Amino acid sequence: MFTGIIEAIGTIKAININAQGARLVIATNNLDMSDVNLGDSIATNGICLTVVEYDQHSYSADVSNETLERTGFAHYSVGMQVNLEKAMLPTTRFGGHIVSGHVDAVADIVAIENKGNSTDYWLSMRDDIAPYIAEKGSITIDGVSLTVNSLSQDKFRLTIVPHTAEETIIASYQAGTKVNIEVDVMARYIERLLLKKSSAEHSPAMGGVTHDLLAKSGFIK
Repeated sequence: MFTGIIEAIGTIKAININAQGARLVIATNNLDMSDVNLGDSIATNGICLTVVEYDQHSYSADVSNETLERTGFAHYSVGMQVNLEKAMLPTTRFGGHIVSGHVDAVADIVAIENKGNSTDYWLSMRDDIAPYIAEKGSITIDGVSLTVNSLSQDKFRLTIVPHTAEETIIASYQAGTKVNIEVDVMARYIERLLLKKSSAEHSPAMGGVTHDLLAKSGFIK
């Protein structure tokens, strides 16, 4: 579990491709590694990765083919910078929102507009994730907890203040940059609950009334 508050900007040192996917080596730069152990999770551009090797300056993690296909990692290269966040602790200040590190989609930066003391970023919005994105709701972009400021039919807008740009890789974005998106996990749970409730209401086993049930019970012929 993460909060979407970035702790450091790392750099990809190596990408070693294998049959199962790839092994990444990430230089951690300013990330405090003193409390990291094997098996710990570190969100890397919003993707929950498990530490399989580490020292005080870097860590290695395995990335499956599934992850490569569903995230922006397929477009990454050695030397690229990535946002880093260690898994939250029970004592962590919850400054962002609940972030699982499971990417839902990859979006494109479609426009960047300088607004003086902030910058607007417009991102593409696929039809399958559009229902989970709400104006003034939370969303995770490359691991960063952000607020959706407005929506159109096929894109949404983020307003980034200078501090956020300086502490993350967002300042490096250009039109066409691909980013990892994780929608608010609460939206996923609400959808699941509503679907389960709807299914239960229409299930004979749960007391729902159907044409077949009435016929079998002799009420209609």
